[in-house]
Amino acid sequence: MFSQFAYEIFEKSIEKYHIENSVSQPFANPYPDGGISNLLYRKNWIDTVQWHYEDIIRDPRIDPVEALELKRKIDASNQDRTDLVEYIDGYFLNKYQSVKICEGATINTESPAWAIDRLSILALKIYHMQEEVDREDASSAHRQTCGQKLEVLLEQKKDLSLAIDQLLADIERGKKYMKVYKQMKMYNDDELNPVLRGQK
Repeated sequence: MFSQFAYEIFEKSIEKYHIENSVSQPFANPYPDGGISNLLYRKNWIDTVQWHYEDIIRDPRIDPVEALELKRKIDASNQDRTDLVEYIDGYFLNKYQSVKICEGATINTESPAWAIDRLSILALKIYHMQEEVDREDASSAHRQTCGQKLEVLLEQKKDLSLAIDQLLADIERGKKYMKVYKQMKMYNDDELNPVLRGQK
């Protein structure tokens, strides 16, 4: 199943990041260019780095100049994340381009890649919640609460994985079809963001 294939790649990315556990570490993709494995690994690496950016920027003692610089990095990371989602959807569009759409076929509320984006984030939640469960310096109450949250996350993983695989199966059979809508984010565009436009 594709969801399991993707999740195992996400786990490899997360484990690799946490060996050094630094947002400034160099990125190296173990998968060859042009393949879906490469895209999935890159996608999760972006998510993992951004997860830790979000931790850092919430430090109440952070220097304001450093915080602004980090906010710019988060913005760039968000754009990279969106681009990767569109590349992954491009993979599926190409894969299923010859499928004959059945009469009465419907479109899903989200594309396959946006569902996979949620699975990537979920892999990070599960990893870090497991860390909290295993924390020896935490109280037993904290660990118990995190254990309960972890059970919910694992159930969500099961449900989301099934939904992704069912969606892909339906697209492959022509029961559903997909479109890719470019995000067209306005706040990064010099012409569409009135603040940026006013500085030109």
